Amino acid sequence: MTTTRHITRRLLSTSTSETSSSLPSFRYLSAWFCPYAHRATLALEHHSTRISYEWVEALGWEQRQDANNVTGTGKEWWYHWKADELKRANPSALVPTLIPLNASTKEPMGEKAVYESLVTIDYIDAVSGASGVDRLVPEDPYLSAKCRIWADKVNKECCSPYYGVLVRKEEGERMEHFEKLITGLKAFSKEVSQSSGPTFLDDGQLSSVDLALLPWAFRFYVFEHYRGPDYVISTEDPELEPYHEWLEHVLSLDSVKRTLPDKDDYLEHIGKYADSSARSKVANAVRRGVAAHDLDDEKDEY
Repeated sequence: MTTTRHITRRLLSTSTSETSSSLPSFRYLSAWFCPYAHRATLALEHHSTRISYEWVEALGWEQRQDANNVTGTGKEWWYHWKADELKRANPSALVPTLIPLNASTKEPMGEKAVYESLVTIDYIDAVSGASGVDRLVPEDPYLSAKCRIWADKVNKECCSPYYGVLVRKEEGERMEHFEKLITGLKAFSKEVSQSSGPTFLDDGQLSSVDLALLPWAFRFYVFEHYRGPDYVISTEDPELEPYHEWLEHVLSLDSVKRTLPDKDDYLEHIGKYADSSARSKVANAVRRGVAAHDLDDEKDEY
């Protein structure tokens, strides 16, 4: 068995220690490759002048023998390893998980850990103290509700199908998931076209909806490599034009650019899903025939 565990701690933003000591502070249990965790990273970096955090790489991969070639690839299975701190703080032992630090002692308060990626966006935004256009979840009650509705919608319709394209083995099933994804992107694209753009909310205000979709939108490039040209998201479809304009804009933001994983490194990582050797809760859920967002801690444990 080959086991590789890279534990790194880093702060992406450039706030000074003097400044950060007076800010809400967290131990951020994350994984560089995980798009769910990427959502929280985007929120933290959006509020990098208002929040301090220490990155802890708390989830990774280890190989275990596949003596019977169950995967059909001749490769060993890849399983997630999980840091003890993550298992203590989060009952599901998933990233992202945020552990606040006591303001006086700076000791981690594991009993107050916050997790679930869409929840962490809302939580980070709330504790940041931001107001007006700096908010990711608007103060206006209607717009706040709208963002929560659409964040959930893109999660189910644009993000979860990503795993179906990669994990399912039958070509027809893969294409069915891809078509669901395109339908979801077109719905999002239509909604963006009705704002003053180029973001989900008017006037370029970044929101929880943008952060919900972006980690997957950045990663869609892997489809062509692993599933071929039929799985490329068209740049010629007029219904998707607002989506592509949105993506170009958000990827140009400094707070976004410094969160993006290396494309080659990620392409190698996601190959574990494409060749069925990954054993994670998300992969197991999709393999079981349910959507990624419907994973079950007990049924999909490994």
